Amino acid sequence: MSSMSFREKSAWAMMAVMLLSGLYYFNAVVADPGAPVTVALVPYVLLVVVASVLVQVMLAIATPREANSGADERERLVVDRAGRWSGIVLAVGVVLAGGAYLLIPNGNMLFHHAMFALIAAQLADYAAQVYLLRRMV
Repeated sequence: MSSMSFREKSAWAMMAVMLLSGLYYFNAVVADPGAPVTVALVPYVLLVVVASVLVQVMLAIATPREANSGADERERLVVDRAGRWSGIVLAVGVVLAGGAYLLIPNGNMLFHHAMFALIAAQLADYAAQVYLLRRMV
């Protein structure tokens, strides 16, 4: 793991945070689809914030020099390209959420589907960063 850059370690860690928190959100929605949106959303947001801060602090403590350095040109290109790819995932997810709303006109489920699209897009962003950082070495 020491051969990985700080950015790659961060992307792996955040991908794990988003995957686990996304599964938590999915389970909360499936357990009670008729519950108010905040029942699943508030714990999810708190989980993501706390876990993200903890993971980033742990990474920064482990490698303080890398954590404090800015992104180099290659890393900026990777983040830009990964962001474009994740934007496509988000767009497709939102369109699918709209299509699901046409079939099941439920505002709460539209919200949850849009949240799933956001989670999937963020996962795609981190996965693309890992892929591109490894590919562009």
